Amino acid sequence: MPIQSTPLTGTAVNVAMMTSGGLAPCLSASIAQLVKYWVQALEDGKISDLSFRFYVSGYKGLLTGDSFVLDKADWPKCEALLKLGGSPIGNSRVKLTNVEDCIKKGYVGTYPFLMQSSTLVNLTREFPMGEPPNVPEGSTPLEVASQQLLKDKITVIHTIGGDDTNTQAAHLSDYLLEKHDGKVIVVGMPKTIDNDVYPIKQTFGAQTAAEQGAKYFENIVNESTANPRMLILHEVMGRDSGYLTAATSLEYRKILAQQNFDATAFPYNGTATRDIHAIWIPEIKLDLVAEGARLKEIMEKNGCVNVFFGEGTGVEEIVKDMESRGEEVPRDAFGHIALAKINPGQYFSKHLAKAIDAQKTLVQKSGYFSRAAAANDFDVQLIGDCAKVGVDSAIDGISGCMGQDEDKEGTPIRAIEFNRVKGGKPFDISQTWFQQMLKEIGQI
Repeated sequence: MPIQSTPLTGTAVNVAMMTSGGLAPCLSASIAQLVKYWVQALEDGKISDLSFRFYVSGYKGLLTGDSFVLDKADWPKCEALLKLGGSPIGNSRVKLTNVEDCIKKGYVGTYPFLMQSSTLVNLTREFPMGEPPNVPEGSTPLEVASQQLLKDKITVIHTIGGDDTNTQAAHLSDYLLEKHDGKVIVVGMPKTIDNDVYPIKQTFGAQTAAEQGAKYFENIVNESTANPRMLILHEVMGRDSGYLTAATSLEYRKILAQQNFDATAFPYNGTATRDIHAIWIPEIKLDLVAEGARLKEIMEKNGCVNVFFGEGTGVEEIVKDMESRGEEVPRDAFGHIALAKINPGQYFSKHLAKAIDAQKTLVQKSGYFSRAAAANDFDVQLIGDCAKVGVDSAIDGISGCMGQDEDKEGTPIRAIEFNRVKGGKPFDISQTWFQQMLKEIGQI
């Protein structure tokens, strides 16, 4: 059952918003759509009054009290955010349940804790915006965040972020219910370009990122003409899910199909040299020896090879290799492997280039280009649909994460119970369009 609080119908509502985690092409648009539908609720008489407060830099701003109230004259101007990439209020990666990390970053006050070395340490940091009010020394980040929301008289907070952000929102929602009688309604908005969140059919920004990654490679593929026997490795974001790599490949091949290659006399003017020759994702076991042999034949025929791979592909093998050499595997505050530091692209570049006898190798990452884009029409519509239902859910006193619920008949948009929301959903490689694409490029 959804977490139910007292309905807000006919009351004055103080809405807060924050964006958190990595960027995605939806953060700015989510703010625009939420403002739109809250204002509409006010105009329709569903609520008696309205205010908007924004916490700067995600959970960091919530913990440190760094926020601002949006002037009513600026409400209509928020529509312009639909065409803006990134976040107009900034992001951060903060885990409210990781007390030690919050202290080290200076987001909460002095808090004694036991280090792994069994040494008792006091870490003191100053809050940029002053100490949160009425919060005793040693309070947990969850209590600090809760007290800040209560101090700001927040009625509803929208957490706009991925699975980690909404997992933290779930902890906050549970904590508020248990310790503070559920006085603040928490409604999450699911962004992640990985599209790997249970039980949500389509997360915000994923389709835009695929489209943008395809546009990125539309130019990069021309580098295949820059040198004989060229190997191009296109690294696409996606820690554990191959969705974005697969969807980017599909979008790129749509672009390729629309290009004019009538001047067939020229050896590098055609789909053979500009198509994708391999798609590697975490859900498909990678046999680098077999793929090397297959791709060497393509290199001999075309004079170049183009590979799309998800950044999480082969990570298990790379980590085992690092650990066998006694190297420390770098991880972030959430315990995720820091993919940028272990560099799968470099690993593939070294091993595949040798296998196919490439004269030059180019590794290009489209992730930051793709995730920083403004939402496309598809995502703007999806975000708007979820924002509309999300506002109604909040007014009804229901907390949850908005999205198309795959576990319900007809995948309705609803406030999905936070305890059902989690990351790590794999890409379904059995889908007809994906299998057909692998056949067309000769991978199966």
